Amino acid sequence: MKKPMRTLAWVAGAAALCSATLSAAQTYPVKPIRIVVPVQPGGGLDPQARLLGRNFHESMGQPVVVENRPGANGMLGTEYVAKSPADGHTLLCAAASLASAVTLYRNLPFDVQRDLAPVSQLSSNAQFLIVHPSLPVGSLRDFIALAKKHGGKLNAASGGTGTANHLVLEMFKQRAGFQATHIPYKGSGPATIALMSGEVDFSFAGAISMIPHMRSGKVKALAVSSPSPYRLAPALPTLASLYPGFESVNWYAIFAPAATPAALIDKLGLEIIAALKSPEMRDFMLKEGADAVGSTPREFTAYFKREIERYANVIQAANIRVE
Repeated sequence: MKKPMRTLAWVAGAAALCSATLSAAQTYPVKPIRIVVPVQPGGGLDPQARLLGRNFHESMGQPVVVENRPGANGMLGTEYVAKSPADGHTLLCAAASLASAVTLYRNLPFDVQRDLAPVSQLSSNAQFLIVHPSLPVGSLRDFIALAKKHGGKLNAASGGTGTANHLVLEMFKQRAGFQATHIPYKGSGPATIALMSGEVDFSFAGAISMIPHMRSGKVKALAVSSPSPYRLAPALPTLASLYPGFESVNWYAIFAPAATPAALIDKLGLEIIAALKSPEMRDFMLKEGADAVGSTPREFTAYFKREIERYANVIQAANIRVE
């Protein structure tokens, strides 16, 4: 039986499209690559993007420009990439806060899940539960008992409403079943200063930034938010040891505009995995106390979806809103 001409035409068209996509992946990149960082220079996000850019330049032979586009808690730069041509030449280097943005912001001019394609997770950074040394607790269990006893009288600092250390705080309160007064500061730096001065009782903060303060006795760490022990403080218990499944880490990752051909996404994923094995990237991760990840696009897409769901549950339960 002869196949209908329409079917043959569709098959021929699909084959041509597939061939063109594969050809584009083989010749990519054909012009400079731009990696957009949606925050100010500095911190962990910006240097990781710049190191990745250097590796891309060496392996793919095109200049790589890292462009900082801060504003609206990272949403301005993210929108720029979401609405850029989907040809693999404009990428986004984003943090874990992108997963919570799906639920936190009601009126974004783009759709995070519809308009962005996850490419690969670069790294993962644990957070510590830290307390002021004057707090009369010596363990995680002691702290939870004290927090429940005082019923909301303990004060907790964060870098601002909806930030990573605010959301892990809310997650902890919900899982452990206690109340505390949240005090948002304008950034993680002021929140840490408030804790060290005794202005607040406890907080969550990036593990690597807290280690010098722990050693000096200015703060006391009780637990780590990663699902497994933190390599620079292996004696600290994980929150998951008391609350199975508890996980809240800050991560950095690369995204592309959603319509970017799958072949280009896969090529970028392989380039990132190779870059993370370079001595320069390995040394940086060790220095920063970060864990290199290098997931495939499929792995990171699944992880990003789980992160969106994880934080949506926390945000909705705590009724958190950011305008």
